Amino acid sequence: MEKERFSLLLLEPAEIYFEDFSAFLFPVDANEHDFEKKKQIGRLKMCSKSIVFDPKDINKPLIKISLKECLNISEWDGELAAKLSPKNNVIAVNCKQYVEMLAGNVLAPYSFIAEKHKFLFLLNYARLTDCLPQICQLHRASTLPAAEQSSMIAAIVYSRQSRVSFDTLWLEDLYEKVILETQGSKITPLVVNPGRILLTSSRLYFQPYNNVESYPVLKIRLPDIRRIVQRRFLLRQVGLEIYCDNNSQVTHLYLSFKSEVERDSLYHGLMDQPCVHLENTEQEMMTLQWQNGVLSNYDYLLYINSMADRTFNDLTQYPVFPWVIKDYSSSELNLDDPKSYRNLSKPVGALSEVRLARLKERCKEMSPPKFLYGSHYSAPGFALFYLVRKFPHYMLCLQNGRFDHPDRMFNSVPDVWKNVTTNMSDFKEVIPAFYDAEGGGDFLVNAYGINFGYRHDGTKIGDVQLPPWSTGPQDFVRKLRDALESDHVSNTLNHWIDLIFGYKQTGSEAEKADNLFYYLCYEGAIDLDSIQDLNQRHALEVQIMEFGQIPKQIFTLPHPQRLTGLPPLITTNLEESSNATSEMEKSSAFRDRVHSVSHFPVWHSFSTLRNIASFQSHKEAVTAVAVAENKQFVVSVGQDSLLKMYSISEKRQVRSVTLSSMALSSCIIMPDDKSLIVGSWDNNIILYNLEFGREMDSVRGHEDAVSCLAWGSNNQVLVSGSWDCSVRVWQGMADGRRIKPSSSLTAQFDHDAHITCLSLTRDNKLLVSGTQDGDLFVWSVETQSLNQQLPRHNDTVYAASFSPDGNKLVSCGEDKTFKVFDLTSGMLVYTKTLDEELRCLCWDGFTLILGGSFGNLYIWDLVQVKLLKQISAHIGAVTAVASSNDGTVVVTGGEDRRVVIWKPSSDS
Repeated sequence: MEKERFSLLLLEPAEIYFEDFSAFLFPVDANEHDFEKKKQIGRLKMCSKSIVFDPKDINKPLIKISLKECLNISEWDGELAAKLSPKNNVIAVNCKQYVEMLAGNVLAPYSFIAEKHKFLFLLNYARLTDCLPQICQLHRASTLPAAEQSSMIAAIVYSRQSRVSFDTLWLEDLYEKVILETQGSKITPLVVNPGRILLTSSRLYFQPYNNVESYPVLKIRLPDIRRIVQRRFLLRQVGLEIYCDNNSQVTHLYLSFKSEVERDSLYHGLMDQPCVHLENTEQEMMTLQWQNGVLSNYDYLLYINSMADRTFNDLTQYPVFPWVIKDYSSSELNLDDPKSYRNLSKPVGALSEVRLARLKERCKEMSPPKFLYGSHYSAPGFALFYLVRKFPHYMLCLQNGRFDHPDRMFNSVPDVWKNVTTNMSDFKEVIPAFYDAEGGGDFLVNAYGINFGYRHDGTKIGDVQLPPWSTGPQDFVRKLRDALESDHVSNTLNHWIDLIFGYKQTGSEAEKADNLFYYLCYEGAIDLDSIQDLNQRHALEVQIMEFGQIPKQIFTLPHPQRLTGLPPLITTNLEESSNATSEMEKSSAFRDRVHSVSHFPVWHSFSTLRNIASFQSHKEAVTAVAVAENKQFVVSVGQDSLLKMYSISEKRQVRSVTLSSMALSSCIIMPDDKSLIVGSWDNNIILYNLEFGREMDSVRGHEDAVSCLAWGSNNQVLVSGSWDCSVRVWQGMADGRRIKPSSSLTAQFDHDAHITCLSLTRDNKLLVSGTQDGDLFVWSVETQSLNQQLPRHNDTVYAASFSPDGNKLVSCGEDKTFKVFDLTSGMLVYTKTLDEELRCLCWDGFTLILGGSFGNLYIWDLVQVKLLKQISAHIGAVTAVASSNDGTVVVTGGEDRRVVIWKPSSDS
């Protein structure tokens, strides 16, 4: 044990420590002659529900006297009082029970002395009038019912704290500008420590009201702050967690406030400071990185726990992880055998069909609100059940100075697994420590040598018993971590996420999934602020805390599945490598591996574009560009009604043709590189022969301007979109054949706004249409029906495109945002808003090129989800971008009437 033994964990959970006084403790029977021999010098701690005497001699126990156990607290008027202290600074505490803690400086269950006793405390420096009235006031509060006691203590706390302001002498810099000052509490497990919070233009300060912390004032430089998360604390939105660099005074600080308004004031104050630069931890970015294998299963679970208000600083909201292995009896663990793994599509309570049937039968007989599981999978007691060996002082705090009964402790991993799959009231999951390889399984070892007692068979409790396939704690955790990162778990982890954090968490989907808990476990099940009866509210709060809480719901759609078969070099390290070449090699290797798995063309790994040719050829803005399959030439069309053709090798324009009396909107080079399909504002679709240089056919395709075209070479399907709010599907337009509307038109999809963009999957099964109103619709070409309506843009959708495998979709628009959708689940897995409207895009499923209204090209790596390069490409908007199938040629067109041919290259 440390020499400084007193901590807030020696008090009741959330009890407040106000201040302390230098004092002597001496027995009632002491006389003037033996006083020096019998006295103990120490500190008398005044707390909201107790008084604690902390002797200087560390071998003597700390004495805690609960105020509710006190019969009387008063000034002592014994004969010795006047002799010891002319000012009669002696406090007498009469109690019917007291507690001795840490006797012999050994961490052990507390000794409860259930007998009447009088304690005498001689104050050395403070006056009796400084502390006795306050202690007596707290004593009166202790006689009230729990809810009223809490209310009175809160009033006392507020009164004391409102008289204190931040000591500006602690400011580091005379030129710091004070932004705001407020009250708040520092939160650590089971501990709430109030203080003053000051935000300046360069630092965040926390000044505790007491002297229990290791520092008088905590100082955090604003540039050291990396993440700021608004959290739910004790069922209310009043928490704020701040994560910092490792070189900061603390790596994280969790604060709570009296109200959501006060919390949000500090949050916005921090966010408004120009020197605060947060890490990019957008939910969608992390989901996409996890899907691509950049983020490990372990780190992703930690992340979504954090998003769901789960934090290591709050045992009522401790991070929850799944059991993934179900084999705890074999001598060898075979991670290649699916039978070794737990079914992650089912909650723990549904893993045994026999037990589930009994639970369902019990549920039928209940009166509403019905539930399957009366016990939760994550509660403060469950977290400490696993952590008692590592943090025994937490258990003593939570359980009033006692450990659990030896037979109910975490003694054996196989026994716990058996219990959670068979017991009618045990459904707990596990905690991150089971998979934390860096921790090395230290929570499984009784490193402090604590006497936890003996089991019914006489066995003394020591380290946790591990399964036969484990050689020790490190090996156990390492194998579990390997299991968590295995392809089998990666393939099914999304189902567990749906149960705990997603759409199967509540409602009818939870019922279908046998995932129904007692109603008080759910966020928002009851509005505590609306309950006027203090005792009823307090009872509900205690009940909810003991039951455990469902995490905040993060996903409302099925969670996408992870890509498996990924290279091992995509690791869990989220910090960018300082070696740019290494990062590029990593990205290239990833693409090569995915290419071999997914069987579709992949672009070369590149990070920038090199201008190889530029043509100032159109008289008005370019509207569309295309690259020939043989990469010999490029074509463009524009608002000047002109079709232009350019030789890539000769770097010159080789043809210019007027095709219409109105603007041309789109163009598609046919796979044979001999024909071109063009859309026109005069409502026509034009078929042009590139080989002979003449128009082959023209048909009135729509009742208004043809705005966009898409081609499916798989079965020669042409799709056209128009300002007449319709999308039409045509067949039989290949090889220069004439267009016959009566026989070629096979389907029509009607919309409520102008069609602005189209894209087909490579197998021609799915079609996406974007509109001027910002809508995105995914259609089935085969069944001619709507498959999905995706989350919309706020304004016009300018471009949308499927990934080569058809599983993802990217869109961009006037709202300056591009979005990445997982089509198997319909989830938006990434969204990013840039500084300009995004007018066009092309991608290969991994590298995305976007054209902006200010003339910039953006190259994004959608594997690691980061911007690789921003290039100034045109004066005015980039209106069109296209690429050859192998990604070796990129062409852009712009409002500046220029067409530019680019060569992808590495920027190293």
